[in-house]
Amino acid sequence: MEEALSKAQRTRRFIIEKTAPIFNAKGYAGTSMLDITEATGLTKGSIYGNFANKDEVALAAFDYNFEKVTLYMKNRILSNENAIERLLAYPRVYRNFLKIPFLQPGCPILNTSTEADDTHPQLKEKAAAAWAFWKRSVENQVKRGIERKEIKANVNPSGFAVILCSLIEGAVMQAKVTGKSTDLRTAMDFLETMIMDLKS
Repeated sequence: MEEALSKAQRTRRFIIEKTAPIFNAKGYAGTSMLDITEATGLTKGSIYGNFANKDEVALAAFDYNFEKVTLYMKNRILSNENAIERLLAYPRVYRNFLKIPFLQPGCPILNTSTEADDTHPQLKEKAAAAWAFWKRSVENQVKRGIERKEIKANVNPSGFAVILCSLIEGAVMQAKVTGKSTDLRTAMDFLETMIMDLKS
């Protein structure tokens, strides 16, 4: 029984890994069951044997995509002790996001947020939770920097987090639409200057 469960979990993981990039690139509405069966090489019956419906696959794919981005960023942030260096990880990663294979379709939070407004409440909820998590992470880095006297005491952690996230996502959206990273680089240069100005 345990072995069968383990096989089922492996199959679910396989379906999620294969479909996550498609959902990120095409969105929920744009991803068809044919896309899912072609990507996995499995039949529709096999997909439905592991997930109740397309919604379930989409929700699991979002979690997978978000976790991948979070882990990628976390590794770069935590490789530095200094708060300013930790914050600089954001513009350094996102100025090159078009060269990072799993980010080429764009940021899963932005892609899902723009699509799943009121048409898909569960996806909207997941995207909102992801935004909140990201902003809280940035806030915590700023608070940590203030405590360690690496960041000015009068900086508003919450306000800075909102600006950082908005600046990155706006620049990413432009780069994705135009296929050019000129404006993205300009925005990330500006963000780097903003971060350097936080220094106490």
